Amino acid sequence: MPPSLRVSQRRLRPGSRVAIVSPSFGAPGLFPHVHDLAMQRLQSELQLIPVEYSTTRQVGATPRERAADLNAAFSDASIEAIMATIGGDDQITVLPFLDSDMIAKNPKPFFGYSDNTNLLNYLWNLGISSYHGGSTMAHVARPGGLHPLSTSSLCAALFSGGDFELYPVSEFSEDEQNWNDAAWSDPNGPPPSPLQTSAGWHWHQPDRVITGPSWGGNLEILDWNLAANRWIRNNPADYSGCVLLLETSEEMPSAAYVFRTLRNAGERGLLAQFPAVLIARPKASNIEIQPTPEQRMQYRQEQREAILKAFAYYNPDTMIVFDVDFGHTDPQWILPYGGMITVNGPQRQIIAHFG
Repeated sequence: MPPSLRVSQRRLRPGSRVAIVSPSFGAPGLFPHVHDLAMQRLQSELQLIPVEYSTTRQVGATPRERAADLNAAFSDASIEAIMATIGGDDQITVLPFLDSDMIAKNPKPFFGYSDNTNLLNYLWNLGISSYHGGSTMAHVARPGGLHPLSTSSLCAALFSGGDFELYPVSEFSEDEQNWNDAAWSDPNGPPPSPLQTSAGWHWHQPDRVITGPSWGGNLEILDWNLAANRWIRNNPADYSGCVLLLETSEEMPSAAYVFRTLRNAGERGLLAQFPAVLIARPKASNIEIQPTPEQRMQYRQEQREAILKAFAYYNPDTMIVFDVDFGHTDPQWILPYGGMITVNGPQRQIIAHFG
């Protein structure tokens, strides 16, 4: 069974101090105007006090230096939550320098996704639940202003708690904005990238109701954790009954890569543990590659088929929901990581339980 997960039950309030950290890429150092926009919105629209640490704006900070910021944020009693600025690709090198005993005694809500899957998974193994999503430069500094969908789930996680029902979006965007664009000088940021029509969620075997703690995150990062044998439990049964969250990044891994990663997890006995799986809408473009609409549709379809193929072999009874908006596309639901999620197949409902 999963560890007994906990997080500080105190809810934030106007004026709460929130740590702003860069455990991966120090993007605020290269794009201070985008970072500053996020900090302004945290104060003006969410009424939080952002507290930056020494490496928040530092490009090239060492893993030990970035870990020191995380240790400081968890140990500071005046800090009520911790938010990552952005992801990256080397957070796996940071976590060995964390003070696990101290962090376990001082659980706090942590918000992040993508490369921050490393820290979400690390905290999960310490028995601390966190939140998938909410990185400040991606969510709070969103072009055109905060999205009401993303913000409503972020506020539920931060302030109100309770049961929060997700819903399929009618439109989404995925084309990245160039942070060097002069339009970012506008205090509201540049306009959002072009919107695309969403076909909603796609349900596979929606024949049951599953409630369980969530686990997972970015598929590429979980692959690295498996390869390095970091923070993946040796007993597959430790994940029994969990709702698996999976999303892929702007690097757009191929369907073959997705299948092989899941096959490896299946061979390890992991896939058999999950009665329900939520798959984020795959991001099908990036700053360098803008495929045609037909190519994007094909990319998503091939990824879906790869996932279905893996689960058909390793856990054919799994209920799977595709194209849930919690990954690298916009808007982005903030979801409990280690907290409870209900997947109600017959009613076609997904409910995040924020405690």
